[in-house]
Amino acid sequence: MSEGTKASVPIEPERYEFSAPPAHHFELARRDFLRVMGGGIAILVTFRSSALAQESGRRFGEQRLPQQIDAWLHVGEDGTVSVFSGKVEIGQNARTSLTQAVAEELRVPVERIQITLGDTKLTPFDMGTFGSRTTPTMNLQLRRAASAARDLLVDLAAKRWNVDAKRLVADAGRVTDPATRRAATYAELVRGQALSQTIPVEDPLEPPAEWKVAGTSVPKVDGRAFVTGRHRYSSDIQRPGMLHGCVVRPASFGAKLASADTRAAEAMPGVAVVHDGDFIGVAAPTRAQAERAIAAIGAEWKETPQPSNRGLFEYLKSHARKTEGFEGGSSFSAGSVEQGLAAAQHKLAQTYTVRYIAHAPLEPRAAVAEWSGDALTVWTGTQRPFAVRSELAQAFRIPEDHVRVIVPDTGSAYGGKHTGECAVEAARLARAAGKPVKLLWTREEEFTWAYARPAGVIEVRSGARGDGTLAAWEFHNYNSGAAGIRTPYAVANQHIEFHSTDSPLRQGSYRGLAATANHFARETHMDELARAAGLDPLAFRLKNLEDARLRAALEAAAKAFGWGRAKAAAGQGFGIAGGVEKGGYVATCAEVRVDRTSGAVRVVRLVTAFECGAIVNPDQLKNQVEGSMMMGLGGALFEALDFADGRILNPRFSLYRVPRFSDMPEMEVVLINRKDLAPAGAGETPIVGAAPAVGNAIFDAAGVRLRDLPMVPNGLKA
Repeated sequence: MSEGTKASVPIEPERYEFSAPPAHHFELARRDFLRVMGGGIAILVTFRSSALAQESGRRFGEQRLPQQIDAWLHVGEDGTVSVFSGKVEIGQNARTSLTQAVAEELRVPVERIQITLGDTKLTPFDMGTFGSRTTPTMNLQLRRAASAARDLLVDLAAKRWNVDAKRLVADAGRVTDPATRRAATYAELVRGQALSQTIPVEDPLEPPAEWKVAGTSVPKVDGRAFVTGRHRYSSDIQRPGMLHGCVVRPASFGAKLASADTRAAEAMPGVAVVHDGDFIGVAAPTRAQAERAIAAIGAEWKETPQPSNRGLFEYLKSHARKTEGFEGGSSFSAGSVEQGLAAAQHKLAQTYTVRYIAHAPLEPRAAVAEWSGDALTVWTGTQRPFAVRSELAQAFRIPEDHVRVIVPDTGSAYGGKHTGECAVEAARLARAAGKPVKLLWTREEEFTWAYARPAGVIEVRSGARGDGTLAAWEFHNYNSGAAGIRTPYAVANQHIEFHSTDSPLRQGSYRGLAATANHFARETHMDELARAAGLDPLAFRLKNLEDARLRAALEAAAKAFGWGRAKAAAGQGFGIAGGVEKGGYVATCAEVRVDRTSGAVRVVRLVTAFECGAIVNPDQLKNQVEGSMMMGLGGALFEALDFADGRILNPRFSLYRVPRFSDMPEMEVVLINRKDLAPAGAGETPIVGAAPAVGNAIFDAAGVRLRDLPMVPNGLKA
């Protein structure tokens, strides 16, 4: 970079093109709710102004919130508390933590609460389940609704008994007057009434230090159904008269249909064939019949040249977009990198690369579509039910209020199920067949036609003074994304920039977004710079760190790991990495063993310290951190999509390696509970420390610096 101070442009988080629904959608949802639920108390949650929405966004780190949010909480005449949220359950156990939020503020037992998630006819609009936003936003909304409901119930009791509401106590699903020992259950108080109320903006909530239900390890709601196999996922949905669908896929990415012969499939009994442009699909009484019909269709495709793995990173660099501003790149500058490098005694310049990887959810995409006249209902596993509703409405040119999307608890997503391709395909087949149709993507379809985590090239230049303080930092990310790109370390002279590029593969959100790639490059480079300066990697980080929360995470992980101990055997290595993302602070230490003869690398132990404010459910949080550590190992060591000529070459688990039981190290999670801080999300951030910690440990063990993800898909020698 040229000398002198450049204009500072703040880097935005990776953005989603979402929009709030028209106002009439809220009214439609409210009417549906009241029709279905009957009598009781309904709490209408409203942000009264855009200024309030912006303030809430600033407070909880969200770019923007809809100006109005309707959230219903219903206290039934049988004592059941029904809660409605547009969030979905995809394995992160949101149903349990949201139940705890309501139980805490409403003061009812957990078992009395039933939550409906991700039903566009019954739940309030929600942009989607992504970005670790369920805890900081939806948990807060439901707490506010529950607190308002509790106040309203107390007021009802006060009016019934003609006493001051301040002397009454709400607890265990009833209101009590300590002075007279009178008591009434919530069910008795709401009987015969249908009341609604605007939630007060200033409504006080229980502080985390006083939580009784939140903050504890409440067992997973419906956990027994999951472990015994009674739970039904999207792929388990059955409808009367349902057919099974299959789709003819193009020969390669970007291929156009040249010709198709569907006569043999059309002649099969009970088979409906849909041919519309490049789309060809069938619906049949059984899955086996549908597969036979697809095999009988002769399709010819016109293919176009496609890039491959070979030369991928040169391709990304050469196809960077040159437009100015956030459309083409995001940047942040302070001071002068060149002046900082001139003052540095230790200088480094390195390049790091990240391959495309697949989400590989246990449950591939699945959808069941059913038409009733011009009204459409689709059951599907998606992270964005309202966006899928919009996709369906646009695809069939029908009003959105004619489309209902229901999301059963889904078998994982990891950011990979934002879009509704499977739902649209199932609906096309169902409309043509005149019956409900279930469409299940195969494992090969999931690997091939879903989007991937972006590949990327990251270039870093840095400098440190003789005492180990950072003097300069320059960081360029090509294609991976801007999430987590800013350094948490103190450096006066820095330039950080994200460059969007044309991608050979379809790409999209993945757990942690680009923060995984950016933390891998930054924390690997920090390790390299520490060793160039002759400093312990932990000491070097702490020396350049002003953020007390990240410091606490690094120190906690190092203490639990036993950082600084002597090596017990040849080939043993230790590594550390830390980071900040989505309001969470993480530090991971890794121990590896390297067989210098065979080149085999084994991760022996991982210790992760994590802090995300006040903890809502300790066991649930530990599970999230452990899941991130396991998933992070795959991308660190061996996960990568191989592709050439517009085809994925490893579209099944026998060819695409994810972590297996034999790969798993000893894992330890250290939770830092900050009851003085609002809770943040935890589904994504803990993944960012695994790859750099393991890579740094490999260097410590073998003296080989690995700057490409995955690091050892075929062993260290390869």
